[in-house]
Amino acid sequence: MSEIKKVVLAYSGGLDTSIIIPWLKENYGCEVIAMAADVGQGEELEPLNEKAIKTGASKIYIEDLKDDFVKNYVFPMVKAGAVYEGKYLQGTSIARPVIAKRLVEIALAEKADAIVHGCTGKGNDQVRFELTIKALAPQLKVIAPWREWDIKSREEEIDYAIARGIPVPVSKEKPYSMDRNLWHISYEGGVLEDPDFEPKEDMFLLTVSPEKAPDKPTYVTIDFEQGEPVAVDGEKLSPVALVEKLNDIAGANGVGRVDLVENRLVGMKSRGVYETPGGTVLMYAHKELEYLTLDRDTMHYKELIAAKYAELVYYGQWFTPLREALDAFVNVTQQPVTGSVRLKLYKGNIIVSGRTSPNSLYREDLATFGADEVYNQKDAAGFINLFGLPLTVQGWLKNKGN
Repeated sequence: MSEIKKVVLAYSGGLDTSIIIPWLKENYGCEVIAMAADVGQGEELEPLNEKAIKTGASKIYIEDLKDDFVKNYVFPMVKAGAVYEGKYLQGTSIARPVIAKRLVEIALAEKADAIVHGCTGKGNDQVRFELTIKALAPQLKVIAPWREWDIKSREEEIDYAIARGIPVPVSKEKPYSMDRNLWHISYEGGVLEDPDFEPKEDMFLLTVSPEKAPDKPTYVTIDFEQGEPVAVDGEKLSPVALVEKLNDIAGANGVGRVDLVENRLVGMKSRGVYETPGGTVLMYAHKELEYLTLDRDTMHYKELIAAKYAELVYYGQWFTPLREALDAFVNVTQQPVTGSVRLKLYKGNIIVSGRTSPNSLYREDLATFGADEVYNQKDAAGFINLFGLPLTVQGWLKNKGN
């Protein structure tokens, strides 16, 4: 341990990182620099300055990463349509590479020996942080206290903090954890570890219950340019402001709750409850515009790579050649995805009410069931004969004895 003289800690001021600073000083005797990332937690981070110093940090960086987070991480994920296991919109997953990248930059600038994180040895986040560090600065060591110390539970963490006079934001009576950023809030642990337990309504912060949502629907129009959302109800907005506005609109209508038993990368199943109001609406609208503007073969193939892209995000493999290659493919597919989608939000539901695009591939004169002059229905017979030729040959073979 003697070669570790200075470390940079991913710091949130929560239970884990609150006790990690004194633990590092007690066990490594090293200088601890804290870094708190603002990815839209909705909290005032300035008080963390005093808290980090009081618990033993030599300095703290408070970094505003919101714009970088949304534009360079969230929006590429939206364009890819990357949803993990069909439900999870990856608010936690996609935030980790942007945070870890800034940790690496600070560690290199400070000439630190290691980066420290508070992830448990059971979770996905340890992988996400450490794969980013390996990709960007493999010479840096990683310290993960949960894989080293004797503390076995949150209750023991709380006891450790109390013994050292460290205030903590959780209690033994309410031990579930919460992770919040601009894209979502996740809730895990404690009573939520029982997949048959229905969350209490007072847990949710971004969405009202569908029962308490307005009795009249809310209409919202989202404009896209080459796959990226650029405006809400005709108002051009920055990426951060756009997500914030959609969070407010969708959340007020009870849209965006997901309760999921998911497959963690480390092999176990876990139960998470998520609120992603704006993200749910964005993903839905983007898909509707793709239905209108992408040709069949491109759209079907993109659906295949969306699943792989979602795995890469979930597994922490953001800084990989494969993700960059998939982004190149996705960006080409998004060139025609420009237009507007109008949605109706009503008591937790999203209903498409209209979509338009200058690049629409939909032609009423082709699709109509009425009379037309552009489609020769007799052509269908030859097409079916050729398309079905393999089946015809198989049929002959099976019935040759009859």
